[in-house]
Amino acid sequence: METWQDLSEVVAKRLAAASSSECTVFAAGVAERLLGAHEELPGHEQAPFTLSLRPLLNSVWEGALGDTTAFESVTRAVAEFMLSEYCHNDGQDGPDDANEDAAASVLFAANTYLYGIAEFAVWASRRAVDVVHRRIESPTTEQLAAHIYDGAPLPDMEDAVVPDLLAELRRQLRDLDLIADRAEDLRYAQLGLPLDLSIRLRVELRGPLSVRD
Repeated sequence: METWQDLSEVVAKRLAAASSSECTVFAAGVAERLLGAHEELPGHEQAPFTLSLRPLLNSVWEGALGDTTAFESVTRAVAEFMLSEYCHNDGQDGPDDANEDAAASVLFAANTYLYGIAEFAVWASRRAVDVVHRRIESPTTEQLAAHIYDGAPLPDMEDAVVPDLLAELRRQLRDLDLIADRAEDLRYAQLGLPLDLSIRLRVELRGPLSVRD
């Protein structure tokens, strides 16, 4: 019987064996899903720093799919982050804006693009898994009320989270399959691709990878 931990390890191994361009596209897809979900939150729940990273993610997509002019904008945006108050080692004493899941995933995607290190893409993958954990790891208000007033047992949240974790990681594996089918087109994407190929990859990859289940 497969566990979500097993699938997470499979994702990590697949990324380790993939080209840097494939890893970048994968990380951009994860970041797109998380940032898209954040952008749809009610205004009072949105984080300004997270929203400010939309241009950076768009540039990562452009660079990952063959536009060499995107490198400068990605480099500049990451440098600005590194010099900002949001990049710090002050722990809880510093602003935690960049630790928001969507924000962190965009920064991981940008670093995957810049440095070609698979581990950044693995960290993006795990941020998406963390989102599932946080979304359903706590009992609902109704369940707590029933427990307090009627003595109803609280649900086993570990069991409740497993199907969603499996679904997220299976989605990531499907995304890796989709990307792998275009591995030859992507292998040297950061060196530049013909415009017609770049446009085709946007349709075949950015669209499907951005769709949230």
